[in-house]
Amino acid sequence: MGSSYYSIGAKSMLPKEEMLETGRVRKILSIGIPKEKLKNENRVSITPQGVELLVSNGHKVIVESKAGDSSSYHDKEYIEAGAQMTTRDKDIYQADIVVKITPPTPDEIELFNADQLLLSLFFPLVQSSDKIKALLDKRISAIGYEFLQDENNCTPVIRSMNEIEGSTAIMIIGEYLSNAHNGKGVLMGGITGISPAEIVIIGAGTAGEFAARAAIGLGATVKVFDESYRNLREIEHNLGQRVFTSVLQPQALTKALKSADAVIACTGYFGKSFTYTVTEEQVAQMKPGSVIVDLCMAQGGVFESSRCTNLDHPVFIKHEVIHYCVPNISSRVSRTASIALSNILAPLILKLSDSGSISNLIKDNQGVGSGTYIFKGILTNREVGNQFNLPNKDINLLMAAF
Repeated sequence: MGSSYYSIGAKSMLPKEEMLETGRVRKILSIGIPKEKLKNENRVSITPQGVELLVSNGHKVIVESKAGDSSSYHDKEYIEAGAQMTTRDKDIYQADIVVKITPPTPDEIELFNADQLLLSLFFPLVQSSDKIKALLDKRISAIGYEFLQDENNCTPVIRSMNEIEGSTAIMIIGEYLSNAHNGKGVLMGGITGISPAEIVIIGAGTAGEFAARAAIGLGATVKVFDESYRNLREIEHNLGQRVFTSVLQPQALTKALKSADAVIACTGYFGKSFTYTVTEEQVAQMKPGSVIVDLCMAQGGVFESSRCTNLDHPVFIKHEVIHYCVPNISSRVSRTASIALSNILAPLILKLSDSGSISNLIKDNQGVGSGTYIFKGILTNREVGNQFNLPNKDINLLMAAF
């Protein structure tokens, strides 16, 4: 036990016992899971298995009816897991924590009350300064999945989605190279005497690695480009075999694009400008009937020819090249994506409960602090502040007051 000193009249300084921090009290929480309003968003934030975990730990979970239908999780499964079902948005947005996929709409923001916690994607594609100001005015706290980090300084939600999207991109390429979608009728892996399809991957991160792994598994030829030589070495190590790799040198990339049957772009992150953009001229030199899958549409896209599409109308053709530019591509495999999200979010909520408050959890867990972009009505993410020209404060300095 430490000590401090004080003076009594003319007496000498005497020791005084310090007060130790009182024990934290585990907090029982209410958790609201709304049905997503954004069209073609098929994922749900917490699965029935996640609900069962939360309820078994004493928490109350309120689920909007049909919230999980698009992921093949029906109301009956949530009820059996212990959730309370509702058809009213108001019931969901009275909970201590609201757990979503996409950011709340203006109508949903109106339903928030002070001191609530929002868990969702930040999703800059649908954000605006007005929406962020509205959240700030509500004096809530908000954690963005893009910013949330684990003990290894990795972003677990983004990594999981990138794994899914990288693998899914190869499935999509297989579909659009085949005659099923009026493609040119190319088999991904080829056969004896016939060359396999050639896949170019721009970006050697998680999505690039899983795309390469899936393509190699199908027998395709893979070429990987990245700005970082270290990333190229890591992807070869993780794949366990030699593949063609190159730094992003324009002449080398242009040559690879000309012979490619398909190109996947999986580079670029929120808050960082793209280090490379594939120009219209380079796209125009690609083979007719080749396929582009731009996994970076949530950040604006890597190809100059890209424009945002959706799952109802996912492709367009430009320069005789098929462009697949859906920003929420993991919604194609929404059940798998929902399980991945729930496996991260349900344990996070339990940690929050054990900490007793969001401020305690931020102090204990630097990764949660990184994920918190609003704390009690104060913007705490510099990248968000810079993008939308809004004042912000450092979360670590702010915690000194709580």
